[in-house]
Amino acid sequence: MDGFNSRRPNRLRQGFIKDPTLYIDMRVLVTGGDGFVGRHLCAELTDRDHDVVSLSRDPDPSVLPDGVETVPGDVTDPDSFGDAFESVDAVVNLVALSPLFTPSGGDEMHERIHLGGTENVVAAAEAAGVDRIVQMSALGADPDGPTHYIRAKGRAEGVVRESGLADVIVRPSVIFGEGGEFVSFTKRLKKLFAPGVPVYPLPGGGTQTRFQPIWVGDLAPMLADAVAGASHAGETYELGGPDVLTLREVTELVYESEDRSIRIVSLPMGLAGIGLKTLGSVPGFPMGADQYRSLQFDNTTDDNDIEAFGVTADSLTTLAAYLGVE
Repeated sequence: MDGFNSRRPNRLRQGFIKDPTLYIDMRVLVTGGDGFVGRHLCAELTDRDHDVVSLSRDPDPSVLPDGVETVPGDVTDPDSFGDAFESVDAVVNLVALSPLFTPSGGDEMHERIHLGGTENVVAAAEAAGVDRIVQMSALGADPDGPTHYIRAKGRAEGVVRESGLADVIVRPSVIFGEGGEFVSFTKRLKKLFAPGVPVYPLPGGGTQTRFQPIWVGDLAPMLADAVAGASHAGETYELGGPDVLTLREVTELVYESEDRSIRIVSLPMGLAGIGLKTLGSVPGFPMGADQYRSLQFDNTTDDNDIEAFGVTADSLTTLAAYLGVE
């Protein structure tokens, strides 16, 4: 499929926006709609006059704009969907676990949420005659990748591509913004590796892992375009922010924004790996072998696809600007 079906054939807005192939007056279901990315996307879609439905296990209308309909539903339990997918034009599947920490229930939860959840969402969308799905994936998604998270995301992409839906797959780098956990992640590393000491040991000195952080306020409009842009069907987009930063640089920015100085020392990667693998077996410890493996490869785009959405790098918000230190 390369577009929408003919149930609502007059949804093209001509002459009012830059891209005349954007559909309007859509009913969009956002799974995980009251989560970090979801609440920003729901606001963006609402501002564009779409009818928005947010599906989550425990809906929280207080974080969503007026007019967004909330429905309960668990992506791992398709019987919980009720009629949430009925009369929907597009679905955005945002339900995800963080790759930064070991999920409650163990790494196997990535398969249950990312793969199994996607299978359930796709099946429900197909059964209800939904036109399109936008799948939030991840940079490096690969069925044979090095972590549970990357493998599950890769297999979920396969489910989406093989569906009968017009699909758009979005692979963002780490996302920062109000309510996100990327900034707080750097602080948590200090507590894990060096609680109560005046130095900050980072695996490999923090120079061996690079990120391309993107602000959620920049990502949400791109996701909204992916939902409504007829030309995006069948595409996979890698999206990142304007800067490529090492973990060390991110950490220094975070502490500079708080007027705090730190002295970073290098924690040998092998030692960090042993520590994380050992501590990962301790109940309640938030990181493990998967997190160690994720620190061994970059989270950056090969070719940043932001221009597919009419965006240039110099128009994006840098992490430094967001933190007020640029």
